[in-house]
Amino acid sequence: MKRIIFLLGVSFTVISTSVAQNFFTKNGMLSFFSKSALENITAVNNQVVSVLNTTTGETKFSAIIKGFKFKKALMQEHFNENYMESDKYPKATFSGTITDPGKISFTKDGEYNVNVSGDLAMHGVTKKISAPTTITVRSGKLTGTSTFTVLLADYNISVPKLVENNIAKSIEIKVNCSYEPK
Repeated sequence: MKRIIFLLGVSFTVISTSVAQNFFTKNGMLSFFSKSALENITAVNNQVVSVLNTTTGETKFSAIIKGFKFKKALMQEHFNENYMESDKYPKATFSGTITDPGKISFTKDGEYNVNVSGDLAMHGVTKKISAPTTITVRSGKLTGTSTFTVLLADYNISVPKLVENNIAKSIEIKVNCSYEPK
């Protein structure tokens, strides 16, 4: 009987440690920057939901388009109505994986440079992207940061002729998520 209880205890320990470890945030930061001759445009969204599975390297992000905040209300209105059509396309999502997860020790504090590849979906279009990413491990918590560029044309985001010289054709995207174990 003692042997059965011991084996059950060992089995539960092995099973619980082999279960995937998910890290989660619901207040990740996503920002974009558009440089133009007339005026630079910046917006920030602090309501990004993301999960990172440290066993598989799989990661997912979701951002409500109307969550982006601008310095000027008119810019925000134009962004939502004319460019992103956020009533029609309310979310941007990313689903991908860390392509080189062996570079990260999720149990050891440190900063790890990796690549993340996957599908970025916005404005009704899904495209494969790859981005350099830094994963920082500190006291059992993770932070993921990345900067990459997207082309408006790749996502069928059109700019009216009247202002096409005032809006950059490529947009710099920055991601910063602080994760906690789920």
